[in-house]
Amino acid sequence: MTRAHRGFTLLELLVVLSIVALATVGVSFAIRDSGATDLQREGERLAVLLETARAQSRASGTTVRWRTTEQGFVFEGLPTLKLPGNWLVNGSRTSGPAQLWLGPEPIISAQQVWVVNDAYPGRAVRVGTDGVRSFTVEAMQ
Repeated sequence: MTRAHRGFTLLELLVVLSIVALATVGVSFAIRDSGATDLQREGERLAVLLETARAQSRASGTTVRWRTTEQGFVFEGLPTLKLPGNWLVNGSRTSGPAQLWLGPEPIISAQQVWVVNDAYPGRAVRVGTDGVRSFTVEAMQ
């Protein structure tokens, strides 16, 4: 009585390996570095706050200055609007110029600020505007 050898064919093994490889790639893209995520979120929040202050500046006709403080940041010159002044993640701060001017004119000067965090050295997020368009966020490594 002869027994047939049982096993997997090469094609079956290649299909399984391909599925495992695709699943691994999918998971690696889904799991993002927390440092990059934290800084990106800080930058996006700051961009929204700056645009809000810029709109309020236009509506009220007053100049608004954003500057950093020991505890976070402050918007000076907003007559009726109280915006948050703290970072979301401990250790976040700016690198470079620590103030931005958001005038009542529709076109302001090109400005940018770099958001960094001591826990993620070598990473930064640039929040800036060319003076005409809204503030945008760009991750730098």
